[in-house]
Amino acid sequence: MTDLETPLATPPGASAPRRAAPALLGYAAVRALGVLTLALWSAANGKSAHTLLTARWDSLWYTRVADLGYGYEVRLPNGDVHSNLAFFPLLPWLERLVSALTPLSYADAGLLVSTLASLAAAWGIFAVADHVYGPRVGVCAVLVWAVLPVGVVQSMAYSESLFTALAAWSLYAVLTGRWVTAGLLAAFAGLTRPVGAAVVAALWVAAIASFVRDRSAHPAHGAPVLRRALGMLLAPLGAAGYVLWVGHRTGKGPLGYLDVQAGWRNGFDGGYAFARFMGDKFTSFPSALAGVGLIVGVALIVWLYVTCVRQGQPLALLVYAGIVIALALCASSYFGSKPRLLLPAFPLLLPLALALARLRTSRSALILGGVALASALYGGFWLNGSGPP
Repeated sequence: MTDLETPLATPPGASAPRRAAPALLGYAAVRALGVLTLALWSAANGKSAHTLLTARWDSLWYTRVADLGYGYEVRLPNGDVHSNLAFFPLLPWLERLVSALTPLSYADAGLLVSTLASLAAAWGIFAVADHVYGPRVGVCAVLVWAVLPVGVVQSMAYSESLFTALAAWSLYAVLTGRWVTAGLLAAFAGLTRPVGAAVVAALWVAAIASFVRDRSAHPAHGAPVLRRALGMLLAPLGAAGYVLWVGHRTGKGPLGYLDVQAGWRNGFDGGYAFARFMGDKFTSFPSALAGVGLIVGVALIVWLYVTCVRQGQPLALLVYAGIVIALALCASSYFGSKPRLLLPAFPLLLPLALALARLRTSRSALILGGVALASALYGGFWLNGSGPP
């Protein structure tokens, strides 16, 4: 087992493209299956898979930011105000940049960015898992992430893939002692999604633990301390800068972003609203079956996290995954979004990847292939129905 205080024997070039190639090829195959299934399912229902991937739900809000800038809002009949200030700027900035450099529309630019980011995320997940457990587990971790039931979101013009890529590579930089790189990537992650706070916290905790370890072993001084300190200073700049800008833009100070989220009825209540939502499912049948499914899902997440702790995952991964889980499950609104909000919590998948890596290759391939097909079918059904709000 490994932790932050134990040097990790990673082979030279562990994050090299050639070493990651099996994971990336497998990931691309799974996502191609998902997109093809979505295209066939959508055609059968008279819908456009392209529209489903680029021009619904959050993807529309991102393209509006790219096109119109900030300030667009929708006032609902019940008085709620949905402002595009709720959406962090890195994805729309990239959409605008790609659209300026190519003939692509903002929506198609977003799809391209998301596609490339999903490959970068897969590579980052491989690099982290390979560093901690070896290449076989790295490949399995990437494929498990690819075949998640809501994995189709990785192929949408959403920010989950971009955020996961930045988070995974920031965490890899933490694990390998590249503190300034980790801080820069954490800052960009903070410009992508509010949950960027999880990356910042992971870096800070890991840096402090590393400093304490070094100080107990010998007096810490010089470049290593300065690099850690610089990484810690850089990490929160992205999220803090955007939140402060929103507060200035709204005239409500540092808490202005919370008011923007309140307009969407988003907040953090420790999971009370989600618990009530699950409890309400048991007032009738067959909704009670959905309630049971939700309880099983939450129990599985908790069990996986406890397993991560028992298996001695590095401290940075545990802090990151724990905060992502807490922010996803304890938010007070958009309960249908929780599965996709958990997509960046890839360290949770490492116990499953370890279990698959212990099997024969033929058996693990059979399992992953079957789950990939089920995930592709579910993705087609989901996006042609309610989809991710």
